[in-house]
Amino acid sequence: MEEEELEFSNSSSEKRYFPESLDSSDGEEEGVLACEDLELNPFDGLPYSSRYYKLLKEREDLPIWKEKYSFMENLLQNQIVIISGDAKCGKSSQVPQWCAEYCLSIHYQHGGVICTQVHKQTAVQLALRVADEMDVNIGHEVGYVIPFENCCTSETILRYCTDDMLQREMMSNPFLGSYGVIILDDVHERSIATDVLLGLLKDVLLARPELKLIINSSPHLISKLSSYYGNVPLIEVKNKHPVEVVYLSGAQKDPFESILHLIFEIHHSGEKGDIVVFLACEQDIEKAYETVYQEGSNLNPDLGELVVVPLYPKEKCTLFKPIDDTEKRSQVYQRRVVLTTSSGESLIWSNSVKFVIDVGIERRKVYNPRIRANSLVMQPISQSQAEIRKQILGSSSSGKLFCLYTEEFASKDMRPLKPAEMQEANLTSMVLFMKRIDIAGLGHCDFMNRPAPESLMQALEDLDYLAALDNDGNLSEFGIIMSEFPLDPQLSKSILASCEFDCVDEMLTIAAMVTAPNCFSHLPHGTEEAALTCWKTFLHPEGDHFTLINIYKAYQDTTQNSTTEHCVEKWCHDYFLNCSALRMADVIRAELLEIIKRIELPYAEPAFGSRENTLNIKKALLSGYFMQIARDVDGSGNYLMLTHKQVAQLHPLSSYSVTKKMPEWVLFHKFSISENNYIRITSEISPELFMQLAPQYYFSNLPSSESKDILQQVMDHLSPISTMNKEQTMCEKCPETTEQRCTIQ
Repeated sequence: MEEEELEFSNSSSEKRYFPESLDSSDGEEEGVLACEDLELNPFDGLPYSSRYYKLLKEREDLPIWKEKYSFMENLLQNQIVIISGDAKCGKSSQVPQWCAEYCLSIHYQHGGVICTQVHKQTAVQLALRVADEMDVNIGHEVGYVIPFENCCTSETILRYCTDDMLQREMMSNPFLGSYGVIILDDVHERSIATDVLLGLLKDVLLARPELKLIINSSPHLISKLSSYYGNVPLIEVKNKHPVEVVYLSGAQKDPFESILHLIFEIHHSGEKGDIVVFLACEQDIEKAYETVYQEGSNLNPDLGELVVVPLYPKEKCTLFKPIDDTEKRSQVYQRRVVLTTSSGESLIWSNSVKFVIDVGIERRKVYNPRIRANSLVMQPISQSQAEIRKQILGSSSSGKLFCLYTEEFASKDMRPLKPAEMQEANLTSMVLFMKRIDIAGLGHCDFMNRPAPESLMQALEDLDYLAALDNDGNLSEFGIIMSEFPLDPQLSKSILASCEFDCVDEMLTIAAMVTAPNCFSHLPHGTEEAALTCWKTFLHPEGDHFTLINIYKAYQDTTQNSTTEHCVEKWCHDYFLNCSALRMADVIRAELLEIIKRIELPYAEPAFGSRENTLNIKKALLSGYFMQIARDVDGSGNYLMLTHKQVAQLHPLSSYSVTKKMPEWVLFHKFSISENNYIRITSEISPELFMQLAPQYYFSNLPSSESKDILQQVMDHLSPISTMNKEQTMCEKCPETTEQRCTIQ
């Protein structure tokens, strides 16, 4: 786990590693306990610490605690239990512990407990917190599994994991026989993985009558869940919220100015408490951070310090938590201002929040299957999201919610529920997973919201182009290998192609760098020129994919030559690079290499820098990303997509933008339709190379265009031998297959 993720963790979680740091502040209480018979923890057989009893009192004050007896009764008598509760009612931390008690009572004869989360930070922090409350070791009795990190053993009783990790576990363990209780938490977030699990577990429950399923949700989704699963027990947790809601009708004209005005007005009022601001997008976070940071430095110091905390949930590097008793704000009062977006709603854990400012809109990413691209659109948030933001103040005695919209807007323009991700996202990875699960007889999934037929057809078409399907539409042997990688199918295909082109080492680095968060730091105002000067040292003339390899190699060299972690962090800071992102890339690359070794794929020695290696890397990239090609149609950097008529520009940080050398044909990794229409992470390719590697039936399906005519001319000039080789080239260095679709194309 990255150090940033641990930064906000409760210091008490360290007590299991360092016995001398056990909480001994309650000396009188310890003396009393010493005189009595020590109560043993049934999970590890050791005496409970004094901290256990202290935390137990806090747990008993949670709204969910009143429902413990009712829950345990329903758990014993039913296979499915639904729990309806607001944020901060305690359902995410207490229900899994009660389920662990149930599994212990039947001697784990059906397995342990697993609890899914949508966000990896939440999974980690809940595991740390629950291990502390249960008075056991993190990583032993309680653990967590998140992408590219497993903090569990075979003896772990209670696991927290991200929903996509449990989904992946079903590929090797379709009926999840290791678990006696499965808890799907925060299903109202409607991630693709959670919706898939909701559907697949219906069949698993039929096959395993002894398995228990617990579904935790906010009240807004309960009626839909009840009709989806039928007549199952429902436990409703009541939690009163003494929140004052203030609607600011005039704020919609200039919401950004209204936000700044409110922040400083609250600070000048002298009322204690932190502020959480929900903004529309990450660009607004950066803009607000700069302004509040600069203006805050000019405030009267007698009012206290204004600490701005930008929370970028997409990067999953931090979690906003309360300051622990052991690190109280000392002489100078500090008010924290947390700037976040919609996806940060479940990441706010602090009881010190007394004010929430909500703009009421968000920038959503909506996938268009016709053009194979995401559109970034501004939309009102849902009524359920607005309610969750209000619940952040639920434990505050006098919280205030400032809504920068009217009550009429909330009732008429906001949808009741947040849209399911399955209805707005690219489904190619999900369809690949479903095809893999079909091997185990679980391919027919009853989704709570059916995905759009057009999105499903596009996903099947893409998998066919990538040779992941056989002639009958089933998963090919090549597709089975692709599904082993926890990556986008196009990236998996490029890695497998690199086995043929002897550039696996370099392709793994590219895959790790594009999967990890952005390696470039968010730049404070005024540092852009200095940062660009530093980044120029990593630029590679062949394109951004090669620049990423240069950055990773420089980071590795620094790590190997540094005596302390501080030296590495300083190097990253000096070069305006995100150290935590590079650490994550290192972890991802190591896991991808393990997969390569496990399935015994060939691994050539690194040869980065040679002309042959450069060409081979481009071949591997084209094998997976032939659907993401653009051409500069006028020589001035206006790139027309090959698959549709959208025009885009290179991102300003692209190596070609910096050097002002615009190639005619580029392969790109990302493209979103927005105000800027940037294509990101681009590398130059030749039309000849494209025609050699793109499937012929993909090319024939392209819409008519000048670019297609140019490519047709290129193909007409290719020798018959080249065309024949293209059709016959097999992935000889991958496991043998007779499938014609398993050809590296």
